[in-house]
Amino acid sequence: MKFNFLSVLSAFLIGFLLVSGAHAGTVRDENHLVPTGKGWAVEQSNSPFSVVTGNGIRYHGGPIMPGTVNVYFIWYGNWTNGPRASDRSTTVQLLESLFGTGGIGGSGYERINTTYGDNASNVTGDISLAGEYFDSGSLGKKLTDFKVQTIVSNAISNNSLPNDANGIYFVLTSSDISEGSGFCSRYCGWHTHASLAGTDIKYAFVGNPDRCPLSCEMQTVSPNGDSGADGMASIMAHEAEEAQTDPDLNAWYSGGLENADKCSWKFGPTKTTPSGARYNQTFDNGYKWLIQMNWENARHGGCDQTLGGTFYFQ
Repeated sequence: MKFNFLSVLSAFLIGFLLVSGAHAGTVRDENHLVPTGKGWAVEQSNSPFSVVTGNGIRYHGGPIMPGTVNVYFIWYGNWTNGPRASDRSTTVQLLESLFGTGGIGGSGYERINTTYGDNASNVTGDISLAGEYFDSGSLGKKLTDFKVQTIVSNAISNNSLPNDANGIYFVLTSSDISEGSGFCSRYCGWHTHASLAGTDIKYAFVGNPDRCPLSCEMQTVSPNGDSGADGMASIMAHEAEEAQTDPDLNAWYSGGLENADKCSWKFGPTKTTPSGARYNQTFDNGYKWLIQMNWENARHGGCDQTLGGTFYFQ
């Protein structure tokens, strides 16, 4: 294990959630985040859906996100000439490509989520970047959970981004921005939902892990030459998976763990670039990524890199 603030098992149980409502406070229920505590674990290989149970994860009756899920980026802080190289345009371009054409949407990795459904439909695995907005720091450099919610609310109310009930709004902070509820010390990212402008809005926080590489970057030598962007990519994929299968925090989870939580900091087999960076996904746009696996709700369940592939940590 490269570094560990907490053991992986106990770190899985750390979490939080915001109470719905534009002026709600915070309540912690030990769920819905990417914990710190990464490490290369010992991985063992084992050789039409709707609501399917009995695969290591339970359904609690809530809705999933159907159809094409729209992703919105809110770039908060200094993403032009910030204190680290990863606070600049390369990071923006890489993460745009991850959720853009030829990226994660519709990939075999994303199709793992098609094994999750509610009583009306299934997750499709179609997800794409639909808009982005730059906020240079309207609420200062020290954020709270409520300020993150306010950043999303303001972006919608000032018409910088649409009011989209089938969207996921990512607040992405540059490395000089802190989040006082535990970024870098307790978590690397989280997702939740709230009623904003009369709509059930799903949103997530992911900070630049170059702020705390020992806690939130699996590797500092990265496949795309941008450790912050590559670290954010894995955390964003994790939160996107969970937001689709458990958007209102009442659908798919077991023992406090959502689907991606069950595979947190687990990557399966990897390849190595000439620079020594490890990766496990390429998608169609040619970039190489190191992405945490997701729990497949089929074949008795297991962590997988692609739908129908080989299970790891079953």
